[in-house]
Amino acid sequence: MIQFSNISKSFKSNKILKDVTFTIDTGNLVAIIGESGCGKTTLLKMINRLIKPSSGSIQIDGKDILSLDEVALRRKIGYVIQQTGLFPHMTIRENIEIIPKILKADSERIKENTKKLMHMVGLDYEDFINRYPTELSGGQQQRVGVARAFANNPDVILMDEPFSALDPMTRSDLQDELVELQSKLKKTIVFVTHDMDEAIKIADKICIMREGCVLQYDTPENILKNPVDDYVSNFVGKNRIWSSPEFIKVHDIMMNKPVTATKDLSVLKCIDKMRQHKVDSLLIINPENRHLQGIVKASQLRSVGDRAKPAENFMDTEFPTLNPDHTLVDALKLVTEQKISTIPVINEDRCLVGLVTRSNLVTTLSQQYYNEDEEVEV
Repeated sequence: MIQFSNISKSFKSNKILKDVTFTIDTGNLVAIIGESGCGKTTLLKMINRLIKPSSGSIQIDGKDILSLDEVALRRKIGYVIQQTGLFPHMTIRENIEIIPKILKADSERIKENTKKLMHMVGLDYEDFINRYPTELSGGQQQRVGVARAFANNPDVILMDEPFSALDPMTRSDLQDELVELQSKLKKTIVFVTHDMDEAIKIADKICIMREGCVLQYDTPENILKNPVDDYVSNFVGKNRIWSSPEFIKVHDIMMNKPVTATKDLSVLKCIDKMRQHKVDSLLIINPENRHLQGIVKASQLRSVGDRAKPAENFMDTEFPTLNPDHTLVDALKLVTEQKISTIPVINEDRCLVGLVTRSNLVTTLSQQYYNEDEEVEV
């Protein structure tokens, strides 16, 4: 865990950081983002004491970093920068193994670890290990930089715009690899970027900064849905949520009060209820606990001769459902693949909590085409 408490930093009369306070949980990847000059890189460099705060404190796992040996602290923190920071006169092996060798780790363990790291970042060990950085492409050099940052198995890794100088395809590939690595290794990673798409793609939480202050610190989903002010809304992009539909949850779009009935209601009364509410189906529930028991559809009931019979005799009991935390993508997939127009939403106890229909999916999707000046709620 990394805790920033009332961090301020001034260079002469220029105040770079102003009373910054937030916490990065262990195992989270946090992206710090903002315009140039907002203080994001200054904040990052404070974690390994390359820059010292004018006031305030930074703690790692409850220990004030100023109380720790500076060299020992840096050796326990991985660091990846935009220009890779590789030593040009050293081979790839020497670059990756520099810190473990300084710490006098066992040579065989170092070699095996280097092989694992090369494999981890997608570089063939035999092909690349004895090359020099100048013999590698920009993307390959960045992979080596990531491998070196992981070489001493640090708990904390700092990444300062590591992919910003790369071409879009290579950058996207490395972002994907970082997400995959993080899902396995669960390091505490602080990632500085100026690219909101990148932040949304890789981060567990995003810290948006402006003029040395933290404006909003939250999950990508919450920032996209609930920007704290107009600046954040404009910085994020009002319609950016549509480029990340996995953040639009079923509970955001479902109908909260679907029309229901009990299984002993007659066919005649079911048809009348559908007519009154202008729906073509009813969700059959247990009225005591709202457990979903089935669905009756108008198309089935119209051909029933004896309309005094209960709905139970004609209800479907096998049908797809969604839960509130499923995504818009999940809902669209069900509607498209199974060619259905009504999907009940149930919780973990199988209680009915909502309904998704083809029509309200269409309504939701149409919002992305509203004028950007209009208020869009998801």
